[in-house]
Amino acid sequence: MRITTIASAAGVLSAALALADAAAADGAAVVAAQCGGCHALERPDEALGLAERAQRKAPPLHYAGNKFREDWLVRWLQDPVTIRPGGVFAPAHAVSTPEGDMIDEETLPEHPVLGADEAKAVARHLMTLRPHDDLIAAQSYEPGTVALRMGQMNFSKFKGCDSCHQDTPDFGGVSGPELYTAWERLQPAFITSYIADPTAWDPNTMMPRGSLNAAEVHKLADYLKALAEEEQ
Repeated sequence: MRITTIASAAGVLSAALALADAAAADGAAVVAAQCGGCHALERPDEALGLAERAQRKAPPLHYAGNKFREDWLVRWLQDPVTIRPGGVFAPAHAVSTPEGDMIDEETLPEHPVLGADEAKAVARHLMTLRPHDDLIAAQSYEPGTVALRMGQMNFSKFKGCDSCHQDTPDFGGVSGPELYTAWERLQPAFITSYIADPTAWDPNTMMPRGSLNAAEVHKLADYLKALAEEEQ
């Protein structure tokens, strides 16, 4: 009886793995067909420098598995909302007005909406794209707590992050992605690694590499965590 049970369980596991492999393969096909036209699915030619950066239609996805939370990807792909108020390269969408430069939202590309099964398959495939496991493994961050008021002061006044990023809707810069949903969508180790050295992830990033020590980096990550907890 035990031999039969073990064999049966092994058969179920084998079938489940086969289904998972098939779903991942389907996800890879969807990604290649629908995502590759805008997103870099392989490491871009970074030697092009600013020219490569200016030509981007969307952020690179070749390290998506090191960056995103899978559950967030599944939800967002079914209901994509704007994360980058100024697009992936804000100067391309800026227009001059009497009040100063503004983003022409009509020029921002719309993201395709996926069905539930397709979103799960795409997210599953994207999570296999992990060329920077070494950068993730190098992180020692353990999520902590920070008072919202002190975190916001550190974010804006002391670190100047709000010159490019928004930590609340419609307040802050537009050249970088908004950060009030960052904790929900990004892996904590990616957050700290990217803050510490964004050029290690993307040599053509517009985010400057600061001189923050580990404690300062962790405080910024804790603030993003606090923003997420405030919304719960």
